[in-house]
Amino acid sequence: MVLQSGRFIMAAYTADGATLLLKKFGGLVLIVLGILGIAIGFEYPSTGLLVAGLIALAFGMVLLALKIIRRNAT
Repeated sequence: MVLQSGRFIMAAYTADGATLLLKKFGGLVLIVLGILGIAIGFEYPSTGLLVAGLIALAFGMVLLALKIIRRNAT
C-alpha cells in the first residue's frame, strides 16, 4: 500500500497472490470440513471423525490467522 497525495493505492498484482489465495481458500475449506466432521462425529458416535474434524478446524483457523497476520504486518 502506498500513500499518494492523501489516498492509498494498493498493488493490483503481487508475486505470491496465488499462494495467498490458495491458503485462504484452503483455510475456508478446512473450516467447513472440520465443522461437518465435528457435527457428524457427534451425531453418529465416532471418535475418529470427531478428532479429524477438530484437527481440520484447527488447521483451517491457523491458515486464516496466518494470512491475517501477514496482511497486517505489511
